[in-house]
Amino acid sequence: MRGFITAAFITAALVGARHTHDHAGRTRKSLGFGPALPHAVYKTDMFHTAVTNEDADPFNVARVFLDGLLGDQLSGESQYKIRDDSYTDNNTGITHIYVRQFLNGLEVVDGLINLNVKDGVVLSYGDSFYRGEAPSSFEAHLPTHRDPQREHCEDLMNMAMDSMPGSGEQTPVQFMRSNSKFAGLNKLMRDNCISPQLSKISESPYAGLLHFMASALSSLDAQLIQANPEAFLEAMHHTNVFAPQGEDDHILIHNVVGTVNPVKAKMVYVQVPDRSGKVEVFSAMKFEVEMEDNWYDATVTTTAPYRILSVTDWASDAPLPSPEAESKHAKYNVFKWGMNDPSEGERSMEKEEYDHLASPVGWHSLPYDNDPVFTGKSPKGEFWHNTTTTYGNNVFAHEDWEGQNRWLDNYRPDGGKHLNFDFKYDPQATNKSESLDEAQKYINATVTQLFYTTNMVHDLYYRYGFDEVSGNFQQHNFGRGGRENDGVIANAQDGSGFNNANFMTPPDGQNGRCRMYLWNTATPYRDGDLEAGIVIHELSHGLSTRLTGGPMQSSCLGWGESGGMGEGWGDFLATTIRANKKYQDYPMGAWAANRAGGIRNYIYSLDEDVNPSVYKTLDKPGYWGVHAIGEVWAEILWVVSQKLITKHGYSDTLFPPKPSEDGTVPEGDFYRKAEHTASGKRKPLIPKHGNTLSVQLVLSGMKLQPCHPTFFHARDAIILADKQLTGGENYCTLWEGFSSRGLGPDARLDGSTPWGGGIRTNDYSLPTDCKA
Repeated sequence: MRGFITAAFITAALVGARHTHDHAGRTRKSLGFGPALPHAVYKTDMFHTAVTNEDADPFNVARVFLDGLLGDQLSGESQYKIRDDSYTDNNTGITHIYVRQFLNGLEVVDGLINLNVKDGVVLSYGDSFYRGEAPSSFEAHLPTHRDPQREHCEDLMNMAMDSMPGSGEQTPVQFMRSNSKFAGLNKLMRDNCISPQLSKISESPYAGLLHFMASALSSLDAQLIQANPEAFLEAMHHTNVFAPQGEDDHILIHNVVGTVNPVKAKMVYVQVPDRSGKVEVFSAMKFEVEMEDNWYDATVTTTAPYRILSVTDWASDAPLPSPEAESKHAKYNVFKWGMNDPSEGERSMEKEEYDHLASPVGWHSLPYDNDPVFTGKSPKGEFWHNTTTTYGNNVFAHEDWEGQNRWLDNYRPDGGKHLNFDFKYDPQATNKSESLDEAQKYINATVTQLFYTTNMVHDLYYRYGFDEVSGNFQQHNFGRGGRENDGVIANAQDGSGFNNANFMTPPDGQNGRCRMYLWNTATPYRDGDLEAGIVIHELSHGLSTRLTGGPMQSSCLGWGESGGMGEGWGDFLATTIRANKKYQDYPMGAWAANRAGGIRNYIYSLDEDVNPSVYKTLDKPGYWGVHAIGEVWAEILWVVSQKLITKHGYSDTLFPPKPSEDGTVPEGDFYRKAEHTASGKRKPLIPKHGNTLSVQLVLSGMKLQPCHPTFFHARDAIILADKQLTGGENYCTLWEGFSSRGLGPDARLDGSTPWGGGIRTNDYSLPTDCKA
C-alpha cells in the first residue's frame, strides 16, 4: 500500500497534473522537462582580461573575454549576440551580461552565456554554448536516437517505482504495465506523456504545434484532436511579424485549440545529448503558448514524427497536498504588513506608505499611455491617470469569479475621492453549499488586501534590486530602462480552482498574472488572498524567474533542481517577511489549508528533529517534484539566514530608509557606514543586519547564477554576492549554514537528470580556510 500511494503521488508530478478544479471540474496540469546539457558550466573565479581596469566598459570587457573563451571552438556559422536586457545593477555595481548563441542566423535556445562584470573583471560566468559542428543550413535534423519527452516520463516512473516490492526481474515500468492495479496510472502516462504522433497530417506546417497541444491539453481534448486532427488544422492560420531591429522575426498562429491568444512561433535550434553525453543540435519550432491555466515555452521538432524537446510552464503553483486625517494617500483596512493571516490578529487601517523610489507616483496612478483601458485615448495634454480603485502602475487587482482570462472590466472596490478602502470582513459559519456565496460577500476586503500586499512586495523587492532594468513588474518605468506594460494582473477568488495559487511569468514587457483561490478546507471557506505568505510566495516566482538568466529569459527555472529552487525562494522570502526578532518555527499555508503543519512535509525550523531536510533528502521517493525540492532549498536558506542573524543581529523592518528629496538614501541604522571609491563615489549600500543581509544576498545571488542553476550554482552565487558586497567577511558563516545541511564543498550529484534525478552525497565539512 505504501508503494502504491507513493507511485500515485509521483504520477501526479510525472504528468504535471495539478489536482485543482474549477466549478465545472476542470483539472489543471503542467508540463516541464528538457535536455540536461553535460557541457554546461558555472565558474566563480575572477577572470582578468587585457582591458582590466576599474574604468573599463563592462561590455568591452565581456567581448574580449568571450573572444578568448570561445576562440576557434565555434564553427564559422556560429555567432553570439549580447542581449539588450543586459544591465548594470545599481545596488552592487555589477553588470549582468546575457549572451545568446546563433547558428546559421537562428537562435540556439539553450545556447547561453551569462557574464558578471565589475571593475574590469569577470567575476563569474555560466556557459552552455554548443561547441560542435553547425549544420550546413536549417535542415530537417531529427533526434531519432532519443525521445526526451518519453524518457522524461519513463525515467520518472522508474524512480517512483524503485522502492516497490514484488517487481521481480521486470523493470518498474514493465511491472506497472502488467499489473491491473495500475490501469488508471498507465492511462495517465499514455494520455499525458506520450501524445499521438498525428502521422496523418505530417505535411501541415501546424502539425508540430497541434502535437504539442495534444500533450498540453486534457486527456479528453487530446482524444478529440487525435480523432479529427484535420478539423483543428484547418481552423488555424498565421500572420508574419517583422520585428524591430534587435528582435527576432516570427509568426503568430491564430485559432489554436486550447489557447487564449495567438501562438508566437519561430525556427530555432535545440541542443540534445545522447546516452553517451555527445551533444547535437536539432532544428525545431519554438512556441509561446498562452492557455487559460498555463503559459508554455516549448520546442518541437520540425517534421514528423514530432517530438517535444523541451517545455517550460511560466505558470507556477502553490498547491495543497491531498486533503486618521484626510490625506492624499489611500487608506486600507487590512491585515497589516508582517501579519501572515487572520489567525494572527485583527485588521487595521493602514496608510498607503509607498516607497518613493519604488513607486514615485504612488499605488493608484499610471500614465494614460500605459493604461490598458485608455490605450490610444489619452486626453490631450494629460499624462497621468489617477484611479480610485485597486488599479495602478504596479498591479491591477480584481475579482475573477468566472476564472477566465478576461480581466480589464472585472469588479474592483472603489475607495472614492478620499481613497478610503474600508470594507467589511466578518465571515460567518455556513454549510458547505453556502460557503462560496459567503466568501463572495467580502470581495471588497479581499481585493483590497491583495492590492495592498502586492504593492508592498513590489516596493520591498525594488529596494533590494528588483528594479526596472532587471525586469520588475510595472506599466510605466519612469525612463529608468527595462520594458514597460507588465504590471501584475492579480485575480482574487479566482474561479478556476480551489486550494491553490499560481503565478505566470512571461519575459519582461508582458504582464505577470497572479491567481489566488479560495480554499475549501474549512467552513466557511478560507481565502488565500488573506494569507500573505501564499501571495508573497507567488509574487516571488516573478522575482526569481526575471532575475535568473535575465529579464527576457523566462525559461531558466522550469524543472528539476532549478524549478524546485523557484519554489524554495518563495517559501524562504515569505517566511523571512513574517518572522520577528524572537525566533520561532513557521509552517507554510497553515491557515488557508486549515492544517497546523501547513502544506509542506515539514515546517521550517533549525531543529533537525522538526525539519531533518538535508541535500540528500532529494533522493527520497516523493522528492523529485518541484515543491518538494523547494522545501529542501528553503530550509537550507532558512538555516543560512539564521547564521547571519546570529552574527549580525536583527532589524525590526526589512524596508530600507526612505530616500531624501535629492534621491539619496540615508544609512540610518539599516545600512553599514557607506564606503567611497578613490574618486569619491559612494559604493553600494550594504544592509548591516543578518535578516536584511540574507535577503540582499539571495536576490543578488539570483542575478549572478546561470540559467538552469543547480543547488551548487545557487550556493556559489550567494557566496560570490557576499564577496562582492562585504569583501567576503561572511564566507565561513555562509559555508557553516550550507554545510550543516549537507551542501558542503564536497557535496556531489552523480547521474544528474534534467528533472531532478541522480544520486546525491552529503558533505558536512567546511573549506580548509574555515576549519580553524
